[in-house]
Amino acid sequence: MSPIIVTILVLGGIFLSKAIYVLQEYERGVVFLLGKYKKVSGPGLVFVLPFIERLVKIDQRVITMDIPTQDVITKDNITIKVNAVLYFRVMEPDKALIKVENHEYATGQLSQTTLRSVCGECELDDLLIEREKINHRIQEIIDKQTDPWGIKVTAVELKDIDLPQSMQRAMAKQAEAERERRAKIIQAEGEFQAAEKLTAAANIMSTQGLTIQLRYLETLRDIATEHNSTIVFPLPLEFKEMFNKITGS
Repeated sequence: MSPIIVTILVLGGIFLSKAIYVLQEYERGVVFLLGKYKKVSGPGLVFVLPFIERLVKIDQRVITMDIPTQDVITKDNITIKVNAVLYFRVMEPDKALIKVENHEYATGQLSQTTLRSVCGECELDDLLIEREKINHRIQEIIDKQTDPWGIKVTAVELKDIDLPQSMQRAMAKQAEAERERRAKIIQAEGEFQAAEKLTAAANIMSTQGLTIQLRYLETLRDIATEHNSTIVFPLPLEFKEMFNKITGS
């Protein structure tokens, strides 16, 4: 094979490698003509003019980014450490490439500052209780800032909130005191209800003499059942009067 043919084949291979691109379903190609933006192509087979046009691939899948742990001073002056996870994707590849130098790095830096800012505006109790609300607020702020870059923030989730040891001990004591308070309230409510029932029973017995006697006999039966012994007890006069009424004597 002559050197000319070899040269032609080599040049042809270089030409094709620069002219033909295969883009996956989740990829888009931003095409520049002599440095000027031309169009967005893909997915599938894309042809460009070598050395005149340039194609840059952009991945449009959802990107998961860990937001590093940030030192935050809450509204009630408590120092905590907070980290989160960010989910976003490129919606407009041309803007993500032209409007910002590195869209992933820029989004990550913006997420860190926003996380510190939003958490610093909240009190500690709100951070612990209203996580969903705070997640939504952080997402809205980042999404608004990244919209000019063609980026859509789909979700932000707070992962861990690390408290100082002294604060953890204080919260544990508070939780224990709260449990004791609830236990005492439940016990007091039970005693109050029992007292109400006993009062109602006493009022009924005070108007029905026979009821008292029946209760007396029931108590004696319980004593005889539990203790196998001979018990001598006085017979109330009410029993004699009741017996005389029945016999008519």
